[in-house]
Amino acid sequence: MAKRDYYETLGISRNATEAEIKKAYRRLAMKYHPDRNKDDTGAADKFKEVKEAYDILSDDRKRAAYDQFGQAGVDAGAGAGGFGTGGFGPGGFGDIFDTVFGDIFGGVSGRGAPRGQRVFRGADLRYDLDLKLEDAVAGTTIKIRVPKLVACDECHGSGAKQGSSPVSCPTCGGRGQVRMQQGMFSIQQTCPQCRGNGRIIKEPCYACHGQGRVRDTRTISVKIPPGVDTGDRIRLAGEGEAGENGGPPGDLYVHINVLDHPIFMRDGTNLHCDVPIGFVTAVLGGELEIPTLDGRVKLKIPPETQSGRLFRLRGKGVRSVRTSSKGDLLCRVVVETPVNLTREQKELLREFDRSLNTGGRKHNPQASSWLDGVKKFFDDMRR
Repeated sequence: MAKRDYYETLGISRNATEAEIKKAYRRLAMKYHPDRNKDDTGAADKFKEVKEAYDILSDDRKRAAYDQFGQAGVDAGAGAGGFGTGGFGPGGFGDIFDTVFGDIFGGVSGRGAPRGQRVFRGADLRYDLDLKLEDAVAGTTIKIRVPKLVACDECHGSGAKQGSSPVSCPTCGGRGQVRMQQGMFSIQQTCPQCRGNGRIIKEPCYACHGQGRVRDTRTISVKIPPGVDTGDRIRLAGEGEAGENGGPPGDLYVHINVLDHPIFMRDGTNLHCDVPIGFVTAVLGGELEIPTLDGRVKLKIPPETQSGRLFRLRGKGVRSVRTSSKGDLLCRVVVETPVNLTREQKELLREFDRSLNTGGRKHNPQASSWLDGVKKFFDDMRR
């Protein structure tokens, strides 16, 4: 007889999420479990169908094959769970109970993997590093001091006194878990004697008091690649805290913050700066020395330059940390008004201004255009 569609078996749609698949299986597994249906001979077969459907749809690879090819895509492995019509062995309900119901009742995840035999990866750490703009652009190597948990040198991370070693917990047999039977449920709990560690240290190390780790401050060299910017992150593998029970260390993440610069402002790979120039230079033109992060360069100011004009110096910006391209330096000239003038200088300026207003030439086209616009605005208001 043809098998029923797995989605119909669990009562879910074909686009059901992983959580919906798991929820449907929990409900049906409880409903058709043979221990709850001893007088119903068909319950075991129904439970077998539900379990087979869950085995396929909870596995991304098997589900994809089933969605594309139907039953033919999973026939070779559909029965791999080892389910039998008799008792429930390692591939039956007890194993599925740990993986599906363990997150509710405190059981361990994974198929029978005892928690006490696991090692635990150390915590990742974060370090905020302030950089000068010059160092961020050119790249550098900086030494930082990081407080963290490291493996105890005295016991080499075991937590036991030299000459001794941890022993398996007699209560849980080294599993870190004890099983309690409550009706039809078999509930796993953390072992109260070893607290889930699976082992007991009878003679603790005097340096770390049996923890296997001690707090220390380590000096670490950080290589800063050219072009980093605020918000970039550098990962130093294995420079985090030491793991527990001999587990691998975590990583250290260095977060970059580029400090403000007194001359330049950064915008991606481009740099911006304001260049003040005198009134005479703006009118007659001239040549200025402009600072860049690579040294000084000459900037030619053409005659009649207006305040706010941008000059682009190509390739004088920042090299991207991700590509080989380099940005530009954008210089905005700001015409500076003379201050602290003498009476003679003021009179010369008045004479100069009078000369501009004679001869019929427009020496201030922007001002003239603006005044014409103002006059038109008020004329329109009177209409």
